[in-house]
Amino acid sequence: MAGNRLVFLALALLVGCGGDKGGLPAADDADRDLQRPAVDAGAPLNDQSAKPTAKSSSKVAAKPAATKTRGNALAAGTAIAAKFDAGISSRTHKAGQKLTGTVSSSVKDKSGRVVIPAGSKVHLTISAIHESENKSDKTGKLVLTPTRIVIAGISYSLSGTATAMDRTLKDRKTNAGDLAKVGAGAGAGALLGTAVSGGSTKGAVIGGVAGAAVGTQRAIETQDRDVVVPSGSRLKVVLSSTFRRGS
Repeated sequence: MAGNRLVFLALALLVGCGGDKGGLPAADDADRDLQRPAVDAGAPLNDQSAKPTAKSSSKVAAKPAATKTRGNALAAGTAIAAKFDAGISSRTHKAGQKLTGTVSSSVKDKSGRVVIPAGSKVHLTISAIHESENKSDKTGKLVLTPTRIVIAGISYSLSGTATAMDRTLKDRKTNAGDLAKVGAGAGAGALLGTAVSGGSTKGAVIGGVAGAAVGTQRAIETQDRDVVVPSGSRLKVVLSSTFRRGS
């Protein structure tokens, strides 16, 4: 009996030790969970996906601005077609007077974007104007200088040349100067006729008639003709330097 008791006691001890070993890990795990450091709610999150998104959106926003700056420019030599808002005449207009014209067709850059839309206003100054004083002068004198252009209410400086494509010359009515030319010719002819005919009245009359004819021809040849530009006629402006329309 004593031997059996010793055997049972040994088995009980073994079972007890085994149960303790099985429970130790659980207790150890519980202790470990309690000892884990707390999460710092104030620490920044390492969000890797947010950065590429910000960069890509920044690039998309920057492209239109760069394209707009490049696209709003016209090179030197670009022609602008317009029409005069009012007529011009060397009889009534003087150097220094201001004029305007309306752009008749939109002007585009190399990429096809409209820089100067139709309907914009071109402002010019008459730098020089003078009638034609003889038949050999086929054009008279008219020099126009573009100064600025107004687009959608905004004024921009403009440098270049301006040409009135449909200007003409119009004869002035006979004036005192023309009559003086005829009279001078008649007087010179009369004197010459008197001298040739030995002082006779007949010679003076014949000479006077001939002289008047010469004076008339002279008056016709030197008759003033005004430079005239009709209202609504064509105006051509050519840029002498790069034109940029805002940013």
